[in-house]
Amino acid sequence: MQYRPHYREAMTDTALIALVHLPAAVPRVGPVRLAVVTLAPDPSALPGGQVLQHLMNGIGGWALALSLVGLLVGAAAWALGSHGQNYQQTYVGRRAVLISGLAALLIGAGPAIVNFFFSTGQSVH
Repeated sequence: MQYRPHYREAMTDTALIALVHLPAAVPRVGPVRLAVVTLAPDPSALPGGQVLQHLMNGIGGWALALSLVGLLVGAAAWALGSHGQNYQQTYVGRRAVLISGLAALLIGAGPAIVNFFFSTGQSVH
């Protein structure tokens, strides 16, 4: 095999400097701002905005009802497991109660969380 030097080894220092530095004749352009984009969310701006709002309210109601069912079933499993000395059932029931409570908390705080992150994103410039 014949040794072929790497292209940087084969190039002279002058050629490397020419690769790295731009000639003075090339104009340097700063950041270009093409357009200013704004966002103002308005659910009533499109057709079906009220339908979407009613749909979100209905899904929120169903989610709260299901978290209540999960809480009740988890509490019952926790109580039955505790009285029956079944530690696995006690653990599953306690976990269901905590997860259902956390789900209800997130459902209630969901709009505030979304609005917080939206307003935080709007403050980025």
